[in-house]
Amino acid sequence: MSLLLLLTACLLTCLGQVAQKYAVESWRGKASGWAEKMRSPWLWLALASLGLGLLVWLLVLQRLEVSIAYPMLSFNFVLITLISRFVFDESIDRRHWLGAALVMSGVALLGQHT
Repeated sequence: MSLLLLLTACLLTCLGQVAQKYAVESWRGKASGWAEKMRSPWLWLALASLGLGLLVWLLVLQRLEVSIAYPMLSFNFVLITLISRFVFDESIDRRHWLGAALVMSGVALLGQHT
């Protein structure tokens, strides 16, 4: 159950980050004011995802030691790298992929502890 909650917190946080990216991309080139920007569905999705992610994170912290749970959030770096590459078509260099692989190795090692 703890790992499922942790994965849910990671996914909600990533969704929030992606929604933020879409929100700012939808604002690009527009001379709209803050009132217009506040009507962005992407912004509200980001806020909802990040808020719900925070609540799930609190449940994670009730079940896992923070020294185990927090480093496992680095899985987000890997997810965002994949999303950046395949959704936003960003260029990811070899060093970045190597870093993501090392992060995954660390997450796998920590995952054996739970």
